[in-house]
Amino acid sequence: MKIVVMGAGGVGGYFGGRLSQAGHEVSFVARGKHLEAIRSKGLALKSPAGDALLKVKASENPAELGPADVVMFAVKLWDTESAAERLRPLTDKGAVVIPFQNGVESTERVGKVLGAEHVMGGAAYIAGRISEPGVVTQVGTMARLRFGPVLPAQKKVAGEFHAACKQAQLDVELSDDIVKVLWEKFVLLVAVSATTTVMRQPLGVVRADPDTRWLLETCMRETWTLGRKKGVKLADDLVAQTMKFVDGLPHEMKASMLGDLEAGGKLEAPWLSGAVARMSREAGLEAPANRAVFAALRPYIDGK
Repeated sequence: MKIVVMGAGGVGGYFGGRLSQAGHEVSFVARGKHLEAIRSKGLALKSPAGDALLKVKASENPAELGPADVVMFAVKLWDTESAAERLRPLTDKGAVVIPFQNGVESTERVGKVLGAEHVMGGAAYIAGRISEPGVVTQVGTMARLRFGPVLPAQKKVAGEFHAACKQAQLDVELSDDIVKVLWEKFVLLVAVSATTTVMRQPLGVVRADPDTRWLLETCMRETWTLGRKKGVKLADDLVAQTMKFVDGLPHEMKASMLGDLEAGGKLEAPWLSGAVARMSREAGLEAPANRAVFAALRPYIDGK
């Protein structure tokens, strides 16, 4: 397949790199020193699943990389609308965009810019980061993609992309209820991002202490309650199962938002704990734990 990766960080860089390694025509949209390093030295993957150094095509301008069958959309949440606008030259020629971002609002946000017919739903599960320009490093072994069509016309390209991912030996699932998938991830992500960031500690520290473990579970339960209120068919035991999953993750795992905070960058909090607080209020619910986390992070949202 012809694939363009919009955002060559921990998500786009890793999964796009593996697809490239498997022989697919993958191009990357990056910027700054990261783009310069990819062009001059290649894209390096550091991973427990095996390191790789890949010679790939990269540009700051998506129009130079098309046409494409699929765009893997993996930019930070604050860049969503502006980055989506830059993809018009690709979607105008038939590309379908799959947001692999945090949160549960990306499909709608990107669809408002490019048209709903051009956007599927997707969720990525990986702890990864740009460790230095041109180098994407994975922490732990979790690396999974889940995605699916939101309109019947998207089923063909969804199936083709699923086959490409399987051929690249990725852990991948083609879902027939991608909204449920997004909310299942949201329950996990909101809690892990909230607690590791507000505590400035890795997940192992968060889950080991009774008080901070309570905050972790409470953030999950508030998100689960909101999803159920909005009609999403989340399992009755999802919070308990998600806590078990968290207990099996590496001690040193940190949410990407904590990395952004430590680097003095912008934070995705308005679309994570902030979104739970906002949507809960709109739905007539209370979400005091997530609201408190959002309040604590508010001074840092725009970075240094």
